[in-house]
Amino acid sequence: MSQRVSTRQHHQHALDVAHPPSRPGTSRAVLLPVAVVLLIGTVFVSVYLAAFHAPRPHQLRVGTTEIGTHQVHLRQDLARVVPGGFTLETYPDESAARRAVQDRSVYAAYLGKGDLLYGSANGAAVTATVTTAFGSVARAEHRHLSVEDVAPASAGDTRGLSVFYAAFGLVLAGYLFGMTTYQVAPRLQYRWRMASLALFGVVGGVLIAAIAGSTGFGALPGPFLPLVVVIALMGAAVGATTMVLLRLFGSAGVSLASILLLILGNSSSGGIMPAAYLPPWLRPLSEILPVGVGVRAMQGLSGFQDDGLSRALVILPLWVLGAAAVLYLKDVFRREAPSGARDLGESQPAAA
Repeated sequence: MSQRVSTRQHHQHALDVAHPPSRPGTSRAVLLPVAVVLLIGTVFVSVYLAAFHAPRPHQLRVGTTEIGTHQVHLRQDLARVVPGGFTLETYPDESAARRAVQDRSVYAAYLGKGDLLYGSANGAAVTATVTTAFGSVARAEHRHLSVEDVAPASAGDTRGLSVFYAAFGLVLAGYLFGMTTYQVAPRLQYRWRMASLALFGVVGGVLIAAIAGSTGFGALPGPFLPLVVVIALMGAAVGATTMVLLRLFGSAGVSLASILLLILGNSSSGGIMPAAYLPPWLRPLSEILPVGVGVRAMQGLSGFQDDGLSRALVILPLWVLGAAAVLYLKDVFRREAPSGARDLGESQPAAA
């Protein structure tokens, strides 16, 4: 009986940490930190310069109500101004084109005769791109470009960059949480670690929505509760992913998490400018990494009729649940199976 109780106690307090570090030699202790930090710094500089040193649109979606030869000339003019820069969608009338700009199906819509609909909530880069390109089109038609902002930026975010900084802060917090949880409590049971993750997500969502939203700086004027949900899910996804990488790869997982989430995630998030401005190799990440998915939903809630919200409510929980499943397999299931076999088939789910 005492042996069984002792085994159960061992199960309940199984060492819940990443791979224990070995004692490095002097050369390794001197050189490894230098190599790791410089590698991360080099990746950061390379990715951000590749993304933003000379941004130009690639297949940026724009619309028009023009048809026939007028549309042919419009396509030719746009291709002359920015080769490969635009994808042109056709709308039957001004009302349909206006709705498309407002829900961000397109980033601008040309109505002909020099009239352009755009949304300044897309940021200064997009505004400059579409007004410059369609200004050239209007001049080719011997007209003056007349613009109408149908999706204006909020008064608290005139440059359209606040969502990037809010997301960056949340991602940094999630990354630090994922590391700190195992440093502070290496023996914490699985269910309590998941409770800590949920608490981090909810409180982080409330704080950032309150600071950046209508109750704070007014940079994200969307409805408070949906913003809290999206931000909480994004923070939990980042924290859980960091935890998984730490558990699977030990100390190397910290570096992997910083590259994947802090560098690749933030640079491809669309918070500075849309994914259409990114290099082709970086662009797909905005559709799958938690940061890009969350940022698009935050922007949609604040200015584009909930664009990206449905996608976020599917993808972000998948990140959280997938990470939780991996952590369960790593911290509970695989530890319990051999212990239960030794204990005459009587398995006790220690950390469930």
